[in-house]
Amino acid sequence: MSSVFKDIKVIGEYEQPEWIAAKLKNMQDPDFQDNVSEDTNPTRGGKGILEFLNLVQDQPWMYATHKFGYIPPTKPGSLEPQVIKNPSAITADTSLKNNSINIRLDRLHIAKYPGGGTHNVMVTFAARNQVANTQETVSFSQTYRVQEGQSAGIAGYPVFIGLNVGSQGVAFECSTVNVKNNEDKAILSALESSPFQSGLKLLTTAQPAIAPFTEITVGVVKMLAQRSENVAVQKFYLGLDFENMAMGCRLAEGNYIAIQVDDEIAINWERWVYKPGIGAIVHKASDYETLPYNYVIFRVSRYEE
Repeated sequence: MSSVFKDIKVIGEYEQPEWIAAKLKNMQDPDFQDNVSEDTNPTRGGKGILEFLNLVQDQPWMYATHKFGYIPPTKPGSLEPQVIKNPSAITADTSLKNNSINIRLDRLHIAKYPGGGTHNVMVTFAARNQVANTQETVSFSQTYRVQEGQSAGIAGYPVFIGLNVGSQGVAFECSTVNVKNNEDKAILSALESSPFQSGLKLLTTAQPAIAPFTEITVGVVKMLAQRSENVAVQKFYLGLDFENMAMGCRLAEGNYIAIQVDDEIAINWERWVYKPGIGAIVHKASDYETLPYNYVIFRVSRYEE
């Protein structure tokens, strides 16, 4: 099944330097404003657009690839560092087959997004909900204010409650849009109202309201992403299954990490651990070295009535 966000293009996917420069200018990006001058006289110290873009190629928001990781559930009260693995290297929990799960957001970390300062980030999740012999696409959006270099003040935020898993597994997607347009911030405020605070509760039977709700949600995301002062930054698709193929990703209870990186070998999970005592992913060699990337961590748990 195709991606819900296939029509949304993140900034790292654009190849035209002029488009990226115009986007940064519209967003009043501080790096762009401080370094780019329309006056090309080198004695005045201003950089040209192309020179500036060469300097930002290694910015976290310029990456269009994601690396995935998995942290198993911790034992109650344990402070032992948790090993992080690629989801293809774990054992699938087949008891989740044809069962229901919960999806919760545990971390949204912004190392750097275009625009600088405090970011208003619209995060949209989409999944395939197995109902009887059919699948329905479900989506849920929420907005978070995140200071650059920090994580959103959330843990365990409900996304999908009672998502029905089929015999083949479940497909899960996520996109983030950085919203700078003041008029669009009213839409974000609506997402902070009480009806959106408890996630999307799903049933084992088809719900007629789901389809139009999903269509509206995805439509709003696409609209916001196209505004000149807004930009889509992250987008990933993760299919979690019960197979044992080398390149697949397994479904099990635990935390899944999606990190925005320049290529798949940028992260070696053998060098990183999750430490329950400080509630962070750190380098094995130092508790003060954290992941220097934009990332999303979501949790999969078994649904119980």
